[in-house]
Amino acid sequence: MAATKDVVDLILQDHRTMEDLFRKMRSVEADRAAALSEFADLLIAHALAEEAEVYPALRRFKNIDDEEVEHGEEEHEEGNKALLALLEVEDVGSDEWDEKLEELVEAVNHHADEEERTILNGARENVPMERREELGAAFLAEREKQLAADCGNADNLRRILKD
Repeated sequence: MAATKDVVDLILQDHRTMEDLFRKMRSVEADRAAALSEFADLLIAHALAEEAEVYPALRRFKNIDDEEVEHGEEEHEEGNKALLALLEVEDVGSDEWDEKLEELVEAVNHHADEEERTILNGARENVPMERREELGAAFLAEREKQLAADCGNADNLRRILKD
């Protein structure tokens, strides 16, 4: 369980964990398939929890741009497509796998960087800590629910992309 309840800090912690998992997926010394599986679950649970609990609440605060929130959701879809493409590569560590991994890294890092600069800084400036902690609890609950449901598997990802 995370020490913080602030939704901004929780989201940032997930972003740093994703960066660590990218390093493992790039390393020939690591269990790259296991790192991918862990990453897939985290990315999907994280994005679904943001879209269900965080983004709708942030839309209600002035000075948090609706367009930035909508753009964040579009970038989740781009990340999901890149993740599915990587999950569908059979030979872990092949040239194709490395290529799809780099496309995923680029999509997710672009989104995380943009989200941190726009949405999360807006939340820090405009959302009271008490509300950020309420959102953090809701974010964690939804994230845990998704993780328990094995949300990062390719079949679930295909369902999400169809919706």
